[in-house]
Amino acid sequence: MQKFLVFGFFFIINFGELALGSLLMGSSPIENDWYVQLNKAPWTPPGWVFGAAWTSIMLLFTIYLTGQDKEKLLNKKFIVLFSVQFLCNVLWNPIFFYFHWTFLGMFVIMCLFVSLILLLYHYKSSKWKSLLLLPYLAWLTIAFSLNAYAWWMN
Repeated sequence: MQKFLVFGFFFIINFGELALGSLLMGSSPIENDWYVQLNKAPWTPPGWVFGAAWTSIMLLFTIYLTGQDKEKLLNKKFIVLFSVQFLCNVLWNPIFFYFHWTFLGMFVIMCLFVSLILLLYHYKSSKWKSLLLLPYLAWLTIAFSLNAYAWWMN
């Protein structure tokens, strides 16, 4: 029962994180004139991929977090790293889509990436559970490349 509650808690937090980030964008990417006219990277996936990717990533991240021991979840270092991950994930949306600060967006993605690497390093419980973070890290690598292209080419 406790694992179910932990799962529910992180599910709400992680998907709330996505919702809050979307809310702070100002408008959806297809309604955002700046983004529509942006010189995007040739490898930019179609729009539906972003929703599918983030849904999968947050579900896997929730499972990863649920697999942590209670003592680890209440550790100050964990709370700080998780909070940095949360803030970076939320703040990137308005930084990129609303303010159009592409260079700062790259910095935020790098901070998000580093916070996940540190979570993985300090809070790995088993190899298979650690693998649950790989899609998140891979997606951030893609996101960084798309953001860098936007910064460089526009």
